[in-house]
Amino acid sequence: MESRVRKGKKKPWKLVIYSVLIVLALVVGYAAYHGISIYNALNGLQKANAESRFDQFDDAEVKEPPKWEGTERVNILLLGGDGRAENSNGIARSDSILIASLDPVTKKAHLFSVLRDTYVDIPGHGNGRINTAITLGGPNLAMETVGNLLGLDIQYYVYAEFEGFKSLIDAIGGIDFEVEKDMTWIDNADGNRYDINLKKGFQHLDGDEALQYVRFRHDAMSDFTRTERQRNFMKAVALEMQSTWNLLRMTKIIESVQPYIETNLSAQDMLRLGQLGLSMHMAGSAQIPPMNLLAESNIGGSVLVVRDEQRLLEYVQESLSKDETIPEPVEGAADGSTADGGSDAAENGTSGSTP
Repeated sequence: MESRVRKGKKKPWKLVIYSVLIVLALVVGYAAYHGISIYNALNGLQKANAESRFDQFDDAEVKEPPKWEGTERVNILLLGGDGRAENSNGIARSDSILIASLDPVTKKAHLFSVLRDTYVDIPGHGNGRINTAITLGGPNLAMETVGNLLGLDIQYYVYAEFEGFKSLIDAIGGIDFEVEKDMTWIDNADGNRYDINLKKGFQHLDGDEALQYVRFRHDAMSDFTRTERQRNFMKAVALEMQSTWNLLRMTKIIESVQPYIETNLSAQDMLRLGQLGLSMHMAGSAQIPPMNLLAESNIGGSVLVVRDEQRLLEYVQESLSKDETIPEPVEGAADGSTADGGSDAAENGTSGSTP
């Protein structure tokens, strides 16, 4: 039987959480380890008052997240802004909505992607598509709305515009990636600025091409397959960030994305998350709502309705308790110990404590 031990193998789930955080926690944790401070650049990502694109909202001021003792689950809302679809207030709808959930006790991270046309209650504004919450009340309302849907207390957010994503990919030198099929879409609404034209096959994607890939949804499964593509692409980004690991590159990455990113994570928050992330692994990812709990409806246009809200809350908790990864055993270990410090039996739930 082929050994599962592979020396020097890069594990995408080891660093995926950093890529979805737009390299924030990873950069700070590594820099702090080497005694190098880049707090000034990172603090520029936390914009307050007039500097914030969300300053028009009554509660736009950056809220102090609850004090973290290092044992509570941390949930981070990751928002990708569709800069073309701005409302009269100049705020773009969320084109991508993801939640990174980290458990510092079990050392497991989970990633959820929310279908943007999910029809939900938006506190204070009635029902609507979940991707409009940010246009109605900024990231604070978006955190509350998404948190209510999943039954999670979301403490942090990272908001990035299209150009920020492109800048990130270009800053790390692009991504080698397998495009699973031809992807074509003509977008006349923007003077063809966001056309999609990718060919099937393994290739090197720059920032513009990477954005085309993660945005494509013009096939039979539409947004369902798009959210899966986004999760898979993030894993590839994580690997590339790991392979281009040097301080000059990190500084360039931060500087390139700074104009397009906004977060309530302070440099100290990022430092602690970076330190936490070094010991975690990606335990699973899931679409919200899952196929068996959604129904299509027509309410001012096509929307997705959750069939059973209570069952969805249970599904999220069930997902958080699972570990979809198979840990690799430590080379030479006779007791089944894994690279994460546990045993196969413990990871599979046959012994030890419940996650």
